[in-house]
Amino acid sequence: MQSQATSHILMIRPVRFGFNEQTAESNAFQDSQLAAQTKGTAQEDAQQEFDEMTRQLQAMGIDVMVYEDTVEPHTPDSIFPNNWVSFHASGRVVLYPMQAENRRLERRQDIIDDLSERFHVDTIIDLTYFEQEGKFLEGTGSLVLDRMNRVAFASLSPRTHPDVVAEFSRQTGYRTVVFHSADANGQAIYHTNVLMCIAESCAIVCLAAISDPDERLMVRQELEGLNKRVIEISLEQMAAFAGNMLMITNGKGQKLLVMSTRAFESLTPKQIDQLDDYATLVHFNLSVIEANGGGSARCMMTEVHLPRK
Repeated sequence: MQSQATSHILMIRPVRFGFNEQTAESNAFQDSQLAAQTKGTAQEDAQQEFDEMTRQLQAMGIDVMVYEDTVEPHTPDSIFPNNWVSFHASGRVVLYPMQAENRRLERRQDIIDDLSERFHVDTIIDLTYFEQEGKFLEGTGSLVLDRMNRVAFASLSPRTHPDVVAEFSRQTGYRTVVFHSADANGQAIYHTNVLMCIAESCAIVCLAAISDPDERLMVRQELEGLNKRVIEISLEQMAAFAGNMLMITNGKGQKLLVMSTRAFESLTPKQIDQLDDYATLVHFNLSVIEANGGGSARCMMTEVHLPRK
């Protein structure tokens, strides 16, 4: 059975990070007021947050492969590479259709070529042609994968189209669980990975965001059927990025559950105690990245599950 977590993580160091107007309409997690306060220093502050996170992860024994963003073309959200690419234990690489035009510029063949020096790349599945049809699927933002059981959870939104979910399923063999979710204001959750995280033996999920009772029950039953202990978070905790976690392992096999400090501080003592049963909780201050980018720790890490050469 394929492992759920890996110690190989791809991250992109920002060079022109900032508030992306092209994504703000569908991403309610971007905070325009906070972003305005950091407008002059967002790049410098985000780079410091990024560097501290990568430094600590590497010190914990994580193989963090850091690539520098390019000054041109301007890609303000390049710090979130998990939306344009995913890497699989089969040797497959999947490229995804992105809603914002300036996010499509983040895709970089040079990174895939460089990784292929260390890892075996068998096939590239290119789904980007869906952009011409106005249909999108933004990687492991749109899809939360149970890699062990080959099941993909997808909350439909302007950035997660059922036709692309179906094509991903057809080309990868993943079974899909599709549902709808919304925040406290009734706006569709832009990415599935802000409301749920699937780890090896547990799942962190904001079931309150799934308003349809049948869909809510279906998601819970699916997770429990995959032998995951369901740990619920509230809408307020989801808004603090508590759903945007990722389990990774270090070279010694120790499991780490990575999140932002804001997410960690939103958790109750009981939730922390529950999560402690499954992994060591680690968190980083990502406040500038969260306010401007509307994404958090999980979005910054692209797992590389490709076989080693």
